[in-house]
Amino acid sequence: MNIDRMRKVDYFAGIPLCLVATLWVGMVGWLRRWLWRDKVSPPKKVLFVELSEMGSAILVDPAMRKMQRDGNAELYFLIFKSNAVSLRLLNTVPESHIFTINEDGLFSIAWDSLRFLFWARRHHIDTVIDLELFSRYSALLTGLSGAVSRVGFHAFYNEGLYRGAMLTHRVMYNPHQHIAKNFIALVNAALAKKIEHPFSKTMVDDSEITLAQAQVDEAAITAMRAKIIKEYPAYDSTRHRLVIINPNASDLLPQRRWMQENFVIVMRNLLADDENILVLISGSPVERDRAGVLQKHVNSDRCINFAGCHGLDELPSLYQVAELMLTNDSGPGHFSAVTPLRTFVLFGPETPALYGSLGNSTPIYAGLACSPCVSAANHRKTPCLDNVCLQVIKPEAVLVQLRQALAENKLTQANKQTSH
Repeated sequence: MNIDRMRKVDYFAGIPLCLVATLWVGMVGWLRRWLWRDKVSPPKKVLFVELSEMGSAILVDPAMRKMQRDGNAELYFLIFKSNAVSLRLLNTVPESHIFTINEDGLFSIAWDSLRFLFWARRHHIDTVIDLELFSRYSALLTGLSGAVSRVGFHAFYNEGLYRGAMLTHRVMYNPHQHIAKNFIALVNAALAKKIEHPFSKTMVDDSEITLAQAQVDEAAITAMRAKIIKEYPAYDSTRHRLVIINPNASDLLPQRRWMQENFVIVMRNLLADDENILVLISGSPVERDRAGVLQKHVNSDRCINFAGCHGLDELPSLYQVAELMLTNDSGPGHFSAVTPLRTFVLFGPETPALYGSLGNSTPIYAGLACSPCVSAANHRKTPCLDNVCLQVIKPEAVLVQLRQALAENKLTQANKQTSH
């Protein structure tokens, strides 16, 4: 189902359904308290809900590990089927604990939603943490999950974003701090010993949002190098310097795409700078044709269309053999954070202050008065059809940063060889 249709269904069906579900959940909660005098026990089986954002599956990892460490809890995850592979980059949640919803159409969504409600009860999920900021669909799944504790962001006095009142732990979303810290606040609320209004009155230190690193073995690296050789037979890992270009961004927010001609200028210049540089244009299989157009415009045999040549779960091994990546503000900017890869991320409609990568990353951001123009308050949908926020970022300015990083890497490698 396309994004705009999903948003309309979430709005027109979501509001009345959230109202009905709120009444039902409230009545069940009242009966439970009256009949069994339930006392909320510490979370033992915790389900995280993040349906549509692949990058958020990485950004929530520090929060999930905190729940494991401080709460000694079993972790579960609910996500759209097309995004589930992002959880395999760090494998924090066991494969058997991941429930996927096929988002291809209304019938598949409805059927899988019903299956989920039985699955949650069969696994005795006692705590659900809804990571979504505005989805009424995730609010419904959380409220009807059967979990005693239901944690999520609540609008309080914010207008126009009704998601019902099915949460037992209502957390005030803080739009002035990084989303990873907001996710930590949700976990702190779930672990709280007393009721707060609102949750969570705790300090979240920068050290708490440090990402774990992916485990990449030598066999995976060898396999990735073989894939590169298949596309460029002259590839020599001891000589060539790999630069990854990701010119893609999902249809969820196409305004995040930097101009294609700018990517072409950057690639041509990097290839002209150093005969040992190879440029790999990355992407999914459906993005291969678009990558092919860019490759033709660059017009160099050292510019390789690598889109669709690897699975998403193979990205850590690709990032391990590369030296640098330039990407739009999209999933790969977060996926590379689980490796040491130096990454430069182009920001426009969103701000790195809230959604920046947690890895070895440098944001490139003009910071216009209108940016960021997407937020939890507008369902991350903007009326802007002219993304000047990215157009003002010129390829010459980007090249300055990339060239400096490549020069620093070259000097570091030279010093290592000298010391040996």
